[in-house]
Amino acid sequence: MTTTLYRATYLHTPSSSFTDAAALRAEDDGALLVEGGVIRAVGGYADLRAAHPDVPVADLRGGLLLPGFIDTHVHFPQVRVIGGLGLPLLDWLEQCALPEEARMADAAYARGVARDFVGGLVQAGTTTALVFGSHFAGAVDELFTEAARVGLRCVSGLVVSDRLLRGELHTTPQRAYDEGRALIGRWHGVGRTLYAVTPRFSLSASEGVLDACGALMQEFGDVRFTSHINENTREIEVVRGLFPEARDYLDTYERAGLVGRRSVLAHNVWPTDRELGAMAEHRCTAAHCPCSNSALGSGFFPLRRHLDAGVHVSLGSDVGGGTGFSLLKEGLQAHFMQNLMGEGGVALSPAHLLYLATLAGAQALGLEGQTGSFEVGKAFDAVHLSPAPGTPLDAVFRHASSPERALAAAFATGTPADVACVWIGGDEVHTRTARQTA
Repeated sequence: MTTTLYRATYLHTPSSSFTDAAALRAEDDGALLVEGGVIRAVGGYADLRAAHPDVPVADLRGGLLLPGFIDTHVHFPQVRVIGGLGLPLLDWLEQCALPEEARMADAAYARGVARDFVGGLVQAGTTTALVFGSHFAGAVDELFTEAARVGLRCVSGLVVSDRLLRGELHTTPQRAYDEGRALIGRWHGVGRTLYAVTPRFSLSASEGVLDACGALMQEFGDVRFTSHINENTREIEVVRGLFPEARDYLDTYERAGLVGRRSVLAHNVWPTDRELGAMAEHRCTAAHCPCSNSALGSGFFPLRRHLDAGVHVSLGSDVGGGTGFSLLKEGLQAHFMQNLMGEGGVALSPAHLLYLATLAGAQALGLEGQTGSFEVGKAFDAVHLSPAPGTPLDAVFRHASSPERALAAAFATGTPADVACVWIGGDEVHTRTARQTA
């Protein structure tokens, strides 16, 4: 069993920055003792080195060591259509996303997309992702296979719809149930993979398909659920017409038994007060996707209303409606959009952004006991940010007055190019440069 002492300036949030003013913990010259991929001790380097004088040291000074990022909304089939700007949601789906998603019927094509997708995530520092899979079971197998090969913590599932999309993306309630059940048997709880029941959204999923999803949730008590909600005003109007007996968008999922502690609903830009109250009661999560909300013109995410209602919020990249895999960029865009909302927004500090990009996602997925922060007993899921010499971020890192100041700069200017190394469960899954070992 390999044991390593990682010496670094590290930061993490072992509690919510929205409820704990002291949530951000930082060590300027700190260390993490990792044995067999699990964190066994954390603290100052001098103390841990004295206690473990014979353990090899990985010297990561000169950058920041952060918990691995956790993306709670991202689309596997859309990595090759990033950048379809200038279109609202439904037009973007029809012209950009859905034609590409239809190509996933070809397993060889899906295999190539899976390599692009998983590689993009880990290169951006993402160690756990809640992934919208494919409408084709074979493509979902390809995604899980590639995630398992690389080591990504992947929560995903078959996307199911039976109306208002391209015909080749439609299924039936029985087929949705049967294929979902088979995928759960093959992948759920195997290694680092988990299954998420995934109707695309109520606009394209009838009551029958939603009920089939509910049957899977009832039969398999620890699978997750994810879908979209309240992203676009036109979308909401269509859903209202399709479900005339539902109280609102959320109720279309509630009636099928899909809303609970294991549920993550993406976007929620235009929620009603009733929906927020029900989401808080069910303890489900809203996945905030700020770059996508901006790129598709969906609107400003009402973070203050979510927090005031007691709704848990995490962060998602929403590739390919979003503009890339980096949760640093998503954090920055969230900061920008909340500032533009004036008194209706929430002033987001670096501590808030780090929490949203890490522990908040782990809590959304029920994985807070395994990942999301640098606490003893958790897996060593980590990202080392170390910008190239001579870059503006390198200059800030070299002259920052505190780790907190460096963290702010990381969110302001950091990109995947600044990700030097990524570990998942202690396994090095991405490296940009060789590290110095003492």
